[in-house]
Amino acid sequence: MRNFLLSLVLLACSSAVVSAQNYKPFKLGLGLGYAHPSDGGGGVLFDFEPAYRINDAIAVGLRIESAWMARGLDDSGADVSANGSYSLNGQYYLSDSKVRPYVGLGFGLFSSASVSVSNNGSAGADASENKFGFYPRLGIDIGHFNINFDYNIIGKSEGTASDSQGRTFTYDIKNSYFGIRLGAFIFGGEN
Repeated sequence: MRNFLLSLVLLACSSAVVSAQNYKPFKLGLGLGYAHPSDGGGGVLFDFEPAYRINDAIAVGLRIESAWMARGLDDSGADVSANGSYSLNGQYYLSDSKVRPYVGLGFGLFSSASVSVSNNGSAGADASENKFGFYPRLGIDIGHFNINFDYNIIGKSEGTASDSQGRTFTYDIKNSYFGIRLGAFIFGGEN
């Protein structure tokens, strides 16, 4: 009788655990979107995001992103930058339905390289620099598709340039940018 009751309790607990997670634990996402630097301009970004769902409400993952941005495009010149990031992130899902809004936070290493060109003869090439940064994010999953918004907060860099007379000067480069992306994921759907 004792074994029967113990078996019954274990069966009830295991069925509760199995039904507790409605979504598959592994998720692999790809996204394409728009990057808007904090000092104006725009560009394109691409990301790759593997993630693991701890439970239906919490996912932890890795974001590998590349963003190419042009700033200050006008008659006097332009600044162009390329950013790559490798970051850890977490997402908290606010709903357990087909439409799942979420909030999240990520942090990691951001690599950036910038080049400035001016029509008056000055040019500057800035070496690549690595900085730590973080990003809050909001998003929504709809089936196997998603849209998310994040603001990548990265410290400033210092650039150098020279004018047509050979004089050099320094200037600040704002590395932070806003990203909006549309994506799709495989795996990670409903059980």
